[in-house]
Amino acid sequence: MKFFNGHWEKRQGVSVYNPKEVYEWRQEDEEFVFLAPHQHIQGRGMTLDGVVLTFHISVSRENIFHIVVEHYQGIQECGPHFVLNTEKHSLQMTEEQERFVIQSGHNELHITRKPFSMEFFCDGKRMTGMDSEDFGYVRTGDTGVLLYEEQAEAVYMRGATSLAVGEYIYGLGEHFGPFVKNGQSIDMWNEDGGTSSDLAYKNIPFYVSNRGYGIFVNHPEKVSFEVGTEWVEKVGFSVPGERLDFFYIGGSNMKETLSLYTGLTGKPALPPEWSFGLWLSTSFVTDYDEKTVTETIDKMSEAGIPISVFHFDCFWMKGYHWCDFLWNDEVFPNPEAMLRRLHDKGIRVCVWINPYIAQASELFAEGVANGYFIRKENGDVWQWDKWQAGMAIVDLTNPEAKSWYQGKLETLMDMGVDCFKTDFGERIPSEGVVYYDGSAPCKMHNFYSYLYNETVYDVVRRKKGEGDAVLFARSGTAGGQKFPVHWGGDCFARYEAMAESLRGGLSLAMSGYGYWSHDIGGFEETSTPDVYKRWVAFGLLSTHSRLHGSGSYRVPWLYGEEATAVLRHFVQIKKQLMPYLLEKARENHETGIPLMRAMVLEFPDEPACAFLDRQYMLGERYLVAPVFHSSGEVTYYLPHGKWKNYFTGEVRDGGSWLTELVDYFTIPLWERLA
Repeated sequence: MKFFNGHWEKRQGVSVYNPKEVYEWRQEDEEFVFLAPHQHIQGRGMTLDGVVLTFHISVSRENIFHIVVEHYQGIQECGPHFVLNTEKHSLQMTEEQERFVIQSGHNELHITRKPFSMEFFCDGKRMTGMDSEDFGYVRTGDTGVLLYEEQAEAVYMRGATSLAVGEYIYGLGEHFGPFVKNGQSIDMWNEDGGTSSDLAYKNIPFYVSNRGYGIFVNHPEKVSFEVGTEWVEKVGFSVPGERLDFFYIGGSNMKETLSLYTGLTGKPALPPEWSFGLWLSTSFVTDYDEKTVTETIDKMSEAGIPISVFHFDCFWMKGYHWCDFLWNDEVFPNPEAMLRRLHDKGIRVCVWINPYIAQASELFAEGVANGYFIRKENGDVWQWDKWQAGMAIVDLTNPEAKSWYQGKLETLMDMGVDCFKTDFGERIPSEGVVYYDGSAPCKMHNFYSYLYNETVYDVVRRKKGEGDAVLFARSGTAGGQKFPVHWGGDCFARYEAMAESLRGGLSLAMSGYGYWSHDIGGFEETSTPDVYKRWVAFGLLSTHSRLHGSGSYRVPWLYGEEATAVLRHFVQIKKQLMPYLLEKARENHETGIPLMRAMVLEFPDEPACAFLDRQYMLGERYLVAPVFHSSGEVTYYLPHGKWKNYFTGEVRDGGSWLTELVDYFTIPLWERLA
């Protein structure tokens, strides 16, 4: 959020109170606390009026500094809160003449008393800093006179870290615009906006710098980031209210920082081996029944294309009834028998769900009677007609409602369902509603996605076992990486959407998510055979691979005989890579370093890699450069080192750009030898 008009002036009606000096302090065993007034105190009289910010500094985990800045401390702090793995650490602090030095691992935080500033060091190298002007208590619609505080429209707390020359910022969730976030204003607010806009399904208030460190803003509500925009030398972040809570994560490189961050917010679970195979969907609004499903699967088998998972999208239930978790008996008269037959073919089953209960659902009256839905402030159930007529939303903060919802999923799993596609979870009301546990609606808007995916994942884990649980999720927030897998949402069937999907996946990986997929061939519209075949190569060289669309099937024979051969070819290539992919998956589970990696993550010292978002690494060993043009031409960068072409066996030295013309059975895929 922007508060300034250039560097010298504030926007009309905006007042900003910055901490000018450390006035009074105390060191406790695990915390350093100090007062920082908004003016330099030159006499007793200056302590009578004015804003004072209280800083709390602690070490939550080794190499991670936790910083909380408060204005008014009498404000009730409502939940929800991110689920964090914090540890108690005694503070290692030394007091020098004009500053304090706090140590943790190979990191130091230097706090200068007057004028106030904070600087972060790793292995003796200055990583970033925060001056007096970088912190602030902000009032909008203000008279500028503190005696008339009731006239302020809104209050915020803000912080900002310095940007060095050549410093680039990555992460902040699955955003589909430029991969490098410098020059962007980004609000953390989950919305169902597809992949072709500045909206995002998964907003993560965490960014990582190519200098190595990261910042995690510990607020589930809307956090606004100004990445070199309002002040081009700063990354600004602001939250509404009287309190700012953030972590400085002190990795010496981006991999270490991602490992530290996921240690704090949770390591991704290890998906089962079968989930890395090919997923085939009914698609969204296509007509299908048991006969259609069986014929499709059999035809894929005849074509030599093994299916690992078959997915039933929304219309496995009757329209207007989502979700009642009842199979549409008009097209699936005996679902248990059908699921047994699919299992006999060696295929797992996934079904589509969401956390919404339509008014026509058999479950609606039960949910109303028992108080299982999010309610308005007057006690009425919150409802609207977007998506399903009169739908309500399950209040997952209510333990009984959560158990009730999980019971419906357990019934499906007892029938033979293996996993769930947890669609939606973004359109959650942010004001005028009441949650069972008293959570603040503005904080629940994003955090609901965590509760939703956790609720479903726990059922699958309980029924299938720790090593056999997986989801196919769309929405997410900080910590959501614990419940894999996530996919990129609704993309168009075009090369442009294929490229924007990759940008989103790379940004998500830089935000702590280990596994990611996308709709091969695009979701909206129907792609040309050309786009479909190129997307197949990209999709089978992603961590997870799914054929899914909206109004048409994504089976290869609808795109021509060659498309079937191309799909079969790349399914075999992924099968050949499977031992390596599983090894990297275990590494991600243990370290938090993603399986799908941006080039800059693997080659941070090569300037050419800083902006690359049309190619990526699978682990540290394989480079993939999808084709995004109908000509079949692709230009990509091969970093320094020795590389072997996966298809031709050619060995060459890197450190140069390559342009190739490739057929549909080929994609730039290089194995790193040294």
